[in-house]
Amino acid sequence: MNQGVTTVIYPVKDIASAKALFRELLGVEPYADAPYYVGFKAGNQDIGLDPNGHKDGMTAYYQVDDIEKRLKSLMDAGATVIQQIKDVGGGKRIASVKDTDGNIIGLTQ
Repeated sequence: MNQGVTTVIYPVKDIASAKALFRELLGVEPYADAPYYVGFKAGNQDIGLDPNGHKDGMTAYYQVDDIEKRLKSLMDAGATVIQQIKDVGGGKRIASVKDTDGNIIGLTQ
């Protein structure tokens, strides 16, 4: 089952200035604040800033129940894998693909 977009990750060049901008935009302090990742909670959504991320723009991550099954179904439908399934800590796993138009689709479980 797909539960919709629950996480949006922005690749950033200057994490300190991006953190200040998103703090102002969201009106909250980050829940995670490290040199490699800054995370905010806004309602039921996670907003992340990643200085080591890809350079293709932000990625919306869809919350799914079975990341292996969903990744395979997207590949069968013509998507190209950008990032294989990866554990990013705390049992959270992510993957990403490009659709046939080059749009990035993220998955998280």
